[in-house]
Amino acid sequence: MKFNSVLRKMMVYNDETIQYYLVGDDDLLSVNQLIGSEIKIEYTANQCMACSKDVKLYRQGHCYNCFYRRPDVGDWIMRPELSKAHLGIEDRDLEYEKAVQLKPHIVYLAISSNMKVGVTRKTQVPTRWIDQGATKAIAIVEVPNRYLAGITEVALKDHYADKTNWRKMLKNEVSQEDILAEKQKVKDLLPEEVKQYFLEEDDLYELNYPVEKYPEKVKSHNFSKEKIYEGKLMGIKGQYLIFEDDTVINIRNNEGLVVNISRV
Repeated sequence: MKFNSVLRKMMVYNDETIQYYLVGDDDLLSVNQLIGSEIKIEYTANQCMACSKDVKLYRQGHCYNCFYRRPDVGDWIMRPELSKAHLGIEDRDLEYEKAVQLKPHIVYLAISSNMKVGVTRKTQVPTRWIDQGATKAIAIVEVPNRYLAGITEVALKDHYADKTNWRKMLKNEVSQEDILAEKQKVKDLLPEEVKQYFLEEDDLYELNYPVEKYPEKVKSHNFSKEKIYEGKLMGIKGQYLIFEDDTVINIRNNEGLVVNISRV
């Protein structure tokens, strides 16, 4: 088995156990099938996710110029309350921003380490929760645009975290809070203009990851320091590969790296 391609966020499929795939330029690699195997990952070059040039990567798999030019990495991606397409105001590309921002969005509670609040497009349920390594997740409101989702998240951040403790998530140190009970508490915390969008039904997602052994002390591999890593793959959670020696590799953080992956 050999896989040579630029790294992209793993594609996921929510089954009884979540299925993970690396999408290459010409092929698809089932990562689940590598669990239990010794594998080698070699970093050979960079490839900007936008312009495809072999240049220094700045953020989110993009070079500096593309990161500050592309509409799909604007500030409103990370801070949805900054969305302005509903007002007809352009950030970088109004047509793109309308196409993304003026779609149904979900504000949710999820448990990946602790209880957290977040925002995602409706079409990204449950992919967004899987990417965060959530074990449970539930939608709170469904709103017609990203701005309303953003101001809802801002209001709820006074009461819930908006970040995952990724080390606890990977060690499977997961909060046992009652997510259904918390959803009912949230109803009174919503902004007035959002309360009409509260979802009364409790459609709880429970997610099961393909992990044979969780790490005891998480060590994150840095390809800029060591271009080659070899180890026995023990599982996958969120967008992380988990190895027998407690090393983890965040595929999302390494987008844009060109790698060779093979069994040893």
